[in-house]
Amino acid sequence: MKLRTQVLVLQIVVIAISLAVGFGVLIAGSGDRLRDEYAQRALAIARSVASDQQVRDEVARYSSTGGAVSPAGASLTDGPLENQARAVAARTGALFVVIANDRGIRLAHPETDELGKPLSTDPTRALAGDEDVNTDRGTLGESVRAKVPIFARSGAIVGLVSVGISTEKIGGDVRDDLFTTSAIALVALAIGIIGSIALARRWRRLTLGLEPDQLTELVREQQAVLHSIGDGVVAVDAGGVVRVINDRARDLLALTGDVGQRIESIGLTPRVLEVAHDPVEVPRAAAVGDRIVLVSSRRVRQDGRDLGIVVSVVDRTDVEGLTREVASIKAISDALRAQRHESANRIHVVAGLIRQGDAAAALDYLDEVTGTGRYAIEVPGLDNVAEPHLHAFLDAKAAGARESGVVLTLGPQTWVDGELVSPVDVITIVGNLVDNAIDAARTGGREPRVVEVELVMEDADLLVTVADSGDGIAFGSGDGIAFGEGDGITVADPDDVFTEGVTTHADSAVPGGRGMGLALSRQSARGHGGDVTIGDPGSAAGADKGETIGDENPLGGAIMIARIPQVLREGGVR
Repeated sequence: MKLRTQVLVLQIVVIAISLAVGFGVLIAGSGDRLRDEYAQRALAIARSVASDQQVRDEVARYSSTGGAVSPAGASLTDGPLENQARAVAARTGALFVVIANDRGIRLAHPETDELGKPLSTDPTRALAGDEDVNTDRGTLGESVRAKVPIFARSGAIVGLVSVGISTEKIGGDVRDDLFTTSAIALVALAIGIIGSIALARRWRRLTLGLEPDQLTELVREQQAVLHSIGDGVVAVDAGGVVRVINDRARDLLALTGDVGQRIESIGLTPRVLEVAHDPVEVPRAAAVGDRIVLVSSRRVRQDGRDLGIVVSVVDRTDVEGLTREVASIKAISDALRAQRHESANRIHVVAGLIRQGDAAAALDYLDEVTGTGRYAIEVPGLDNVAEPHLHAFLDAKAAGARESGVVLTLGPQTWVDGELVSPVDVITIVGNLVDNAIDAARTGGREPRVVEVELVMEDADLLVTVADSGDGIAFGSGDGIAFGEGDGITVADPDDVFTEGVTTHADSAVPGGRGMGLALSRQSARGHGGDVTIGDPGSAAGADKGETIGDENPLGGAIMIARIPQVLREGGVR
């Protein structure tokens, strides 16, 4: 038998037993209660008759001091006492109303043959002045009767009134009460059965038809599966309350809350919280602490019911690290390709001059190429960067920028005479800032297209300033972020440019989406105790539109400033 059926049967049995006991006690005492009620009723009728002045006067005539009673009772048959007794019995429904004198001789009786005869029950107590209530059997059968003394005007006891109510009437009333009570009990039992069946059906819906042992096994399997998979899982019900968090999700999302709290209270970042609120099947990249994760969500429905949203989290930190390394290799390969192309051009020039017999011009050209002449491609000031990673990186970026029509220069204060402790993080920060600046200068409306990078070593700290000639960052007054079309970006707040997903690119070919560069740069810098900030948002339009460019920002575009503490040590190799 299924547990819900067992519970249903148990509930019905409990209800039936409870009703049987309760109504049994009620029915068992109903006979005594009715007997007492009828006794009190008989007593009230007897008192009423005994207090009637006409009855008192008439009975006094037949008392031992007032006169004799006819042996045959002929004078009593239609007398006033007989008539009044019959009238009272008819009005009240009593079995009998008997009036007797102080010698116990009947003066009024429902059966005229009994008039003038002694009472069939003991009148001693009533004639002694006490009211007597009991159940007794007389000439009319068993009844609940009350005897009340009758007093003359002088105060002497001259007789009594005996009023009886048949016990058969009491039995009939008890049977009526029993029927009514049983009907009520059956109705209550039916309601209880219906309620129990409804509860069993609701139980079935809530448990999806599963038995407790199946639910227990399901929970065990769920715990085993959820806590062993490599992806993070967070389940939120339709009311926004967290129901499941596996260990991987707690680790990847750095959660501070627990199951049973609302989704807003468990410590999710704004980007992850947005995914948890609205289903997003295409994974979105998000930065959580020192990790990069891909987050997606899906709404779950069962039998037409909305069960909530399940959020899936995948760690992309390692992939992101590989992506950075691949990006660095690509940058170097692009630089080598550009240098190969430029070297081939130089060789063609030298070969042509020699074929023409102009050796002097060929030598001058070679001097220019290896020096700082008008044909030179060395980045001015690059010798001030002794750190090998930064030196190679800037050289490669300069070559790549030239292919995009952008000139990369170094600021006049550039000086790095040390070795990087965390080259990957530093190259990530500087690379993202430089890439954004090159892209802004390339798509901006100003000529010439220039990016200026300034690296300054201050003890073990590295200060980075990147300026471009692009259109800069415009701050709007509305809510949210307005994306540009490749020519700048409009945000409601300066810090919005560091939000994951903020990008001027419309494509989403990158897994997780674009707009992670500045977010990663700030995250990496803050991981070292530093920060990335906007030094100058720049102008919102090009110089060719009549704007005046200030002395502090001669290029006119945005200026980004990064401070990365404790990433350099002295003794760099040139």
